Amino acid sequence: MPDKHQNIDLEKERKEILNAFKGLLRVTKDNRNKEETKMIRKAFDVAVEAHKDMRRKSGEPYIYHPIAVAKICAEEMGLGPTAVVCALLHDTVEDTYITLDDIEELFGETPKKVIDGLTKIPEVFDENVSIQAENFRKMILTISDDLRVVLIKLADRLHNMRTLDSMRADKQLKIASETNFLYAPLAHRLGLYSIKSELEDLCLMYMNPQAYQEIESKLKSTKAVRQRFIRRFTHPIKEALQEEGYVFDIKARTKSVASIWRKMKNKEVPFEEVFDLFAIRIILDTPEELEKPDCWRVYSIVTDFYQPNPDRLRDWISTPRANGYESLHTTVMSPQGKWVEVQIRSKRMDNIAEKGLAAHYNYKESKNGDNKFDRWIGEIRDLIDNHSQDAMDFVNEFKLNLFNDEIYVFTPKGELRVLPTGASTLDFAFDIHTDIGLQCIGAKVNNKLVPLSHQLKSGHQIEIITSSKQKPNEEWLKFVTTARAKQKIKAALNDERKKIAEDGREILDRKFKQHNIRFISENISLLENYYNVSTATDLYIRIAKGKVDLAKLRQIKNVGGVLKLEKEKKPKKIRRASDINKRIDKKKDTLIIGDDFNNIDYQFAKCCNPLPGDSVFGFITINDGIKIHRTDCPNAENLMSKMAYRCISARWKAKEVKEHIAKLRIIGIDDIGIVNKITEIVSFQHNVNMRSISFESKDGMFEGKIQVYVLDRYHLEELIEKFELLEGIKRVERWDDLEHETPDDYDEETLS
Repeated sequence: MPDKHQNIDLEKERKEILNAFKGLLRVTKDNRNKEETKMIRKAFDVAVEAHKDMRRKSGEPYIYHPIAVAKICAEEMGLGPTAVVCALLHDTVEDTYITLDDIEELFGETPKKVIDGLTKIPEVFDENVSIQAENFRKMILTISDDLRVVLIKLADRLHNMRTLDSMRADKQLKIASETNFLYAPLAHRLGLYSIKSELEDLCLMYMNPQAYQEIESKLKSTKAVRQRFIRRFTHPIKEALQEEGYVFDIKARTKSVASIWRKMKNKEVPFEEVFDLFAIRIILDTPEELEKPDCWRVYSIVTDFYQPNPDRLRDWISTPRANGYESLHTTVMSPQGKWVEVQIRSKRMDNIAEKGLAAHYNYKESKNGDNKFDRWIGEIRDLIDNHSQDAMDFVNEFKLNLFNDEIYVFTPKGELRVLPTGASTLDFAFDIHTDIGLQCIGAKVNNKLVPLSHQLKSGHQIEIITSSKQKPNEEWLKFVTTARAKQKIKAALNDERKKIAEDGREILDRKFKQHNIRFISENISLLENYYNVSTATDLYIRIAKGKVDLAKLRQIKNVGGVLKLEKEKKPKKIRRASDINKRIDKKKDTLIIGDDFNNIDYQFAKCCNPLPGDSVFGFITINDGIKIHRTDCPNAENLMSKMAYRCISARWKAKEVKEHIAKLRIIGIDDIGIVNKITEIVSFQHNVNMRSISFESKDGMFEGKIQVYVLDRYHLEELIEKFELLEGIKRVERWDDLEHETPDDYDEETLS
């Protein structure tokens, strides 16, 4: 915020605000009539007045934000005047004196509904509920009513990410994590690919600035070589297309920084070994009825010059993706020995690819237009109709539906079904009908018997085999990928748990009567602690399954029907989340690593092994105190986005000298004596103690895993530098061991 005494030129600001609004009117000029122009001007006037005393963290007038969001909606999404009006007003109800009734009176019923969907729910008091998860759920619940809600919300998030540099570092991390976890996949699912790419790049810039800057720098330094290659590659194609009389445009699109980083991590290769840094896009100006034959003719021309990879042909023209994406993709070999992806599409298809779902809708006074998203919207409605009360469960289930890779499979009668890549026969069974899923014992895929877990591929024909005696079990959750299947299995298991818990409750009730103990919450809570279970339901289930020795009730003191433990064994350090939350203020407190923290137990997360000097944060687990994670830990994005309310800022105590375990992965060419050279560096040259070492060799390459004791991150970096100087060493990196983390620490369900 600017200093109160700082002189602000209000007249200059007023002119700049008007110029920003004129910029918005310019990008909407082809998409509004006189009446709609009046409505946009009125929305601007109302927003300016409502936000007149508000400023953003950067110090600029707040009104710039709604104008920018409205401009993104119009220019980058192609939405109409109603969406522009709603974008200008999107924060008024939440942050100012304007009410939803005021919106309805001034602008009508539709803007009121959209702005209601965009307005966050009030602060909730149960701190075990993620407010952001509730907000996201509220937004998704409006998808089936008016898709503009989610599109404006994405525009809002995009502008917030573009202006995130004015926020505190911890806020930047939390907002970026949440964006990467929910909003970028949502943009991808809605076909807004350029927005999705920008969101991912901005997230990486804040979550891993070093990686972002390195890749961006390498992209700039290789730009000239890349452009020269593209000119040579496209030259013969251009000439052939011109001879055939096509009207076309050829573009080369470089992969986003985040996409390159993801490929480097997934394939475990350096930047130099990422070959598909760009794709060539051929866009035809052709009538809709000729699109398909023309695209295939262009494919034929391209493959006349360059050899195609038959495994990399993707025909999304004959069978478009669920979000309406249509294009023909092929990967061909260039004369220089490099694979190049070529995308062939019409101008109409390109517009859909850029604007996504928004391109299918004519948003004026009512929703009209060609809706190719009925199947996906149907899935969302199904999820909404059957959603659990827990907001985090809902968000997790919804996120399962966000991924865009799909397979096309068939029923025995030849009916086409679209499922996500990785779907199993059990997913298919639930896609047909819930009852078929619950009674599924196996399937025939192309007439061969397969188990429930069998992974399906495009073109498979599946016949489900059922039995009335079949019941779902916990293992089933590992076999399925779709939100629908997971949700139905969880619901069936919960029903079963309730029945078992009821049996256990009756057993305990009888036992209480036998020993003259009253069935009251005080006694149940005492037994939860005594038998070390987290909830009464878990206690009843364990009793029903015979896993609790109720004979021990005789050993507990009984005073008038109330149980008393004579000596309560209290842990030296507080470890339970409920006790920790009473002791700290997560917004104000900072955990200093090396000092006592309100008698709360804290330890380093085994998944990422933080070292002094690493940027870190604390995460409150269910029963295991606070775990310290690196901010670039593989789990960090999930924890910060899904459960930010359980994160606490942390930093290292100055001048703390203590040895910490660090894990390294070394990859290189298998050579005689390489192990000796590595152990020599550890033992002699660097005065570092080794805890363990293991090596695996395959196809002339080796991978070594070493655990060493170091003082801090800088000490470790010196060791890494020494390793990298060895001949034959290709890569040295910190090794994050995700398998060693306890899933229960992060299980949201155990909090409900």
